[in-house]
Amino acid sequence: MGVSTQLSDVTPVLNRLRSMLPNLPDALARVAEQVLASPPEMTTLSLVDLADRARVAPATVTRFCRTVGYDDYRALRIAIAAETGRAEQARWELNLGREIRPDDPAHLVLQVIAGADSRTIQETAAQIDLDIAQRAAERIAGARRFDIFGVGGSWLSASEMQLRMERIGIPTWARCDVHSALTSAALLTPDDVVMAISHSGRTAEAVDVLTEARNQGATTIALTSFPRSPIADIADLVLTTTAGETTYRPEALSAKHSQLVVLDLVYILIAQRTVERTTEAFDTTVRAIKQHKIQSTRPGPAERRSSSGT
Repeated sequence: MGVSTQLSDVTPVLNRLRSMLPNLPDALARVAEQVLASPPEMTTLSLVDLADRARVAPATVTRFCRTVGYDDYRALRIAIAAETGRAEQARWELNLGREIRPDDPAHLVLQVIAGADSRTIQETAAQIDLDIAQRAAERIAGARRFDIFGVGGSWLSASEMQLRMERIGIPTWARCDVHSALTSAALLTPDDVVMAISHSGRTAEAVDVLTEARNQGATTIALTSFPRSPIADIADLVLTTTAGETTYRPEALSAKHSQLVVLDLVYILIAQRTVERTTEAFDTTVRAIKQHKIQSTRPGPAERRSSSGT
């Protein structure tokens, strides 16, 4: 059994390319970007045409194929054709796309949204670099303080992460004002961690905040859908997401679901590394807010079983 067959049995080729992209040499990365830009077109695109689009020599395309686990260009094309064919068949069977027409009924709109978000979450989970996620969790778990920065929709994801960190006793600040974020970044130390969230990876304020934090020696983390972007270029650790737009919801608005999946993963990995502190923090915070919960006057399942003698 050849290498290509073994690899294709383990990880879908397109997800593998997305995960490998940040670490590929520039010439091979350009080939990967062309492949990912239009996978269905790869079924008819010749090796020479792909080389021309990527501005590389044909031999570089062959080297790219071997680097990603395929013996030659033909094997790569077959794998991509099989994968895109399965995806198209699944979409056809579910009668789902990403388009929403003005006269579509509510139940169909819900199906399109749920289908698009489910695929985005699955694609994000398939391509995330778990080693990077674990390294990020290690640094955050041991940090003196943890700052998170985002603007627009990314600010909502940053706020969600702050709430999670507060519940397990990690000193965390989420900021959306660049002046406040830069002021904080200027006072950081090598014992601190900063995460900037930007779907495009090109938010100037996020780049500025990470740059200032890095100048002070803090660990910098980027969360973005574009691993080859300005924010990724300056970050120590890059966590990647995927996003698929639907009608009325461009990619930037659809990215939150995949961002939260990655942030939840990092949060759980941190909690695993701080079990005692996390458990104590949960117990303490539950007691603190218990008096603000309206108690139910109806017996719960356990009480009902007890009163009925079961």
